[in-house]
Amino acid sequence: MLVAVCRTAINPTKLSSARAGIYLPRGRWPCHKQPTLSLDGGIMMAGKKICVFLMSAALLGSPALAAVAASPAAKQQQTLDARQVLRASPMDEIIAQYPAMMSQGIRDGLKQTGQVPPMVADAVGYAVSNSFNPQKIEQQVAGRLQAELSNGQLQAVADWYDTPVAQKISRAEVAASAPAVWPQISAQADQLVQRFGNTDRAKSFVRFDRASRATQSAVDATIAVQLGLASAMAAFSSDSVNFETLQRRIESQRPALKGVVEQQVFNSYLYAYQDISAAEMEQYLSFLESDAGADFTRVVSSGVKQAVIEPVESIGEQLGQFLAPQTTK
Repeated sequence: MLVAVCRTAINPTKLSSARAGIYLPRGRWPCHKQPTLSLDGGIMMAGKKICVFLMSAALLGSPALAAVAASPAAKQQQTLDARQVLRASPMDEIIAQYPAMMSQGIRDGLKQTGQVPPMVADAVGYAVSNSFNPQKIEQQVAGRLQAELSNGQLQAVADWYDTPVAQKISRAEVAASAPAVWPQISAQADQLVQRFGNTDRAKSFVRFDRASRATQSAVDATIAVQLGLASAMAAFSSDSVNFETLQRRIESQRPALKGVVEQQVFNSYLYAYQDISAAEMEQYLSFLESDAGADFTRVVSSGVKQAVIEPVESIGEQLGQFLAPQTTK
């Protein structure tokens, strides 16, 4: 999966955001610096750091980066430990960033609304950070991998990433995820589209996106951040809105968010794999579409999503307790 930049202009005629209640200022995507936040409408996340987080989550959630080549000793074991596979991959690094990035996103969102004092927004950010336990998220994802993938599937994933082609692709994806590269992706977007627009590489994007779940993962991450912000906003609102209602409202924005995020993922796809040959890309796509690759991608994506939603649900409750008047004995 891929990184994308937050300040890439998008043709507003291609977006149906208004119908979903999302305000996209000046045709920019949700990470524009001037969001509109409302519990009754779309909640627009903003800030460059959050875009970095969301698209890094999509990139590092890729099976290309979430596997490790097994050593001869490991191959002799009857059962591969999914935790070892996960920890040996960059996936544990992105999981470790969830508390800080979710905290920063909600803090920035609250400050940009102007509805709470900056000090209160900082306090909320601190509370949000404490709601996420990277070790617990990692354990949940690893547990699902261990339960849902066979030892043969885990071994197949490990074997694939022991090949030179897989390692080359992984290096390209890691390089594309570097913060210093995001402005380059934005600046080169038009050039890359012109270069690859009518080629098999561009035509293979749909196949790649379906197999890697890149856009889906990016949208899931966006919704998780928006849901956390909505929970925080609800704590400051006189409206009584439960978590399930907030979740339904934000989930209803998924089609519009997908249209916005997909273009960013496409631009990053062209950038990240521009030096990967057609034959190498075909090998990669074949792996993603294999039983082992497909199941690994599915479990990691859904596992991270579920592990993140659970602490998000508690944010509103914690803030409600924090804001409640203190009773004296």
